[in-house]
Amino acid sequence: MNKVSSIRAGYILASLFGFNCSTQAEEVKKYEPAWESLGQRDAAPEWFADAKLGIYFHWGIYSVPAYGGEWYPYHMYRDGNVHEHHVKTYGEPSRFNYHDFVPMFKAEKFNAEDWAQLFDDAGAKFAGPCAQHHDGFAMWDSEVNPWNAADRGPKQDITGLLEKTIKARGMKFITTFHHARNGQRYADKPEQWGGYNSHYAYHPDFATSSTDPDISKLYGNMTEAAFNQYWFDQLQEVIDQYSPDIIWFDSWLKMIPQEYRKKFAAYYLNEAQKKRQDVVIAYKQVDLPSSVGVLDIEQGGKKDLSESVWLTDVTLSTKSWCYIEGQKYKPAELVVRNMIDVWSKNGVVLLNISPRADGVINQDQRDILHKIGTWMKKHEEAVYGTRAFDVYGFGHAKTDAGKHGGQSATTQYTAEDGRFLRSKDGKTLYLFMLGKPDAGKEIEIRDLAGHTYCPEGGFKRITVLGSGVEAPFHWAKRNFWLKVPDSEMDDIATVFKMELNEPMDWK
Repeated sequence: MNKVSSIRAGYILASLFGFNCSTQAEEVKKYEPAWESLGQRDAAPEWFADAKLGIYFHWGIYSVPAYGGEWYPYHMYRDGNVHEHHVKTYGEPSRFNYHDFVPMFKAEKFNAEDWAQLFDDAGAKFAGPCAQHHDGFAMWDSEVNPWNAADRGPKQDITGLLEKTIKARGMKFITTFHHARNGQRYADKPEQWGGYNSHYAYHPDFATSSTDPDISKLYGNMTEAAFNQYWFDQLQEVIDQYSPDIIWFDSWLKMIPQEYRKKFAAYYLNEAQKKRQDVVIAYKQVDLPSSVGVLDIEQGGKKDLSESVWLTDVTLSTKSWCYIEGQKYKPAELVVRNMIDVWSKNGVVLLNISPRADGVINQDQRDILHKIGTWMKKHEEAVYGTRAFDVYGFGHAKTDAGKHGGQSATTQYTAEDGRFLRSKDGKTLYLFMLGKPDAGKEIEIRDLAGHTYCPEGGFKRITVLGSGVEAPFHWAKRNFWLKVPDSEMDDIATVFKMELNEPMDWK
C-alpha cells in the first residue's frame, strides 16, 4: 500500500470508530486581532520569569556623530547644542542631512560571535539588537525598508548574524522597536513642523520633507495610512526572518492605531505557535492591555512587590543610551544591587550597552559586564529560575522617583538592605544583602518573625552561598536574627541560603 492509500485508509478507520481526524495544527488556537482573543495566554512565559537578565544595545547611524545621544537626528534639525555642533562639524543640515551619515556607519570591527559570547559571559539569558530606533534605519536585511544595514552602511545583516550566534548559545533573542515615532505627522501643519511626536522636524529646506520614494522612507514622510502599514510590514518581516522570542516596544506605540497593534500581535502570536515558541511582547505605559504584554518601566523599578512579571530597561551608561565621546558607565556594584531589587519585586532586567560606530564594545563596558557575570555565575542558584517571596525585603536606602515611573534605577543600596527570592520547589529562601556585611553583625529581620512571613516549619540551616559556611540564627518574640559568620563576604552582594525544614507550597 502506498503512502496516500495508507493515509486514506487511516481516515476511513478513524471515521468508522469515531476518532477525531483533525490534525494538531488544526487544533491549535488561532489568535484573532481582538484584545480578548490576544489576552488568552500567559503574557510572561515561564522561561522569561526564569531569565532575570537580558542585554540589548543602542547602535546605529546616530553612533557615527557620537555626540548628544541617540536622539541626534531629532536635535540636529532643531535649535540647540546638537544643532550647533552639527553645523560646526558637518555643515548646515540643509546640506548635510542625517542620511549623509549612513555611508560613515561601517561597523568594520563588528563581530557577532564576540558580542554574543560577551552577553553570555555577563549572565544574560536573552539578548539582541535595537532593531530600529526612531530614526527609521533598519538593522536587518530588509526588502521593505531600503535604509537597512544589509544594503547600506555596514552592508551586513546585523540582526541575522546576532540571531544565529545568540541562539546558538542557548539564549533567547530579543528585537526592540522604537519606530512608531518615525512617522511624519506634521507635514500639513506648518505651525507644528518641529512637533514632538515626530522624530524629524519637517521643513522644505531639509531632506525630512523629501517626497523622493527612497528618502521619504527614512524620514517617515508619507501619509498616515501608508506609514501605519509600513510600521507593520517591517515587524512582519523581522518575525518571518528571525523569529524573535521577545518583541519590545518603546513609547509612542499608542500613536499607531489599535487596528494595527492588534494586527501585529495576532500575526506574531500565530507565527510563534507555528514555530512552537512562547513569546513575549513588551510595552510601556498603557500602550497595550496587560493581558497581552509585559509592562516595561524605563530606567526604573517598582516600589513594591508586583503580582505580575514586569520588565525594566536600564542603561549601563550615564550620559546617553548610545555611545558618545566621553561616555561614563555605572559600576557593577550599582547595577547588580539594583537588579536584585527588581528581581525581588517580580521583575526582569533588560540592560543596554553602547557599542562604537565601528562595532567595538569598549573595554570599560566589557570589564563591568564581566564583573556582573562573575557575580551571576557565583550566585546563579539564587538567581535563575527563582521567584519573588511574599515580601520583597527590608532596609533604609533612600529611593528617588524614576524618570518614567516607579523608583530610580540608580538607588544606592548598602549592606543594611536585604532582598528575598525563593526557589520554585519551595525548599529554599535566599536572602541577598546588598553589600558586604561585617562578620559578627546581627541582622534583624522582622518580616521573618514567627507570626509574620516566616515559612512554616522554620529554617533547617542557613549558609553563605558560595562558601557553605553556616550562619547562626534565632527567633525572638517579634523578630528574627541572623548572625553574619566569619566567612568571606561578597563585595557586591552577599547571599544567604536559607534551607527550610518543610517545603512551602509556593505558587
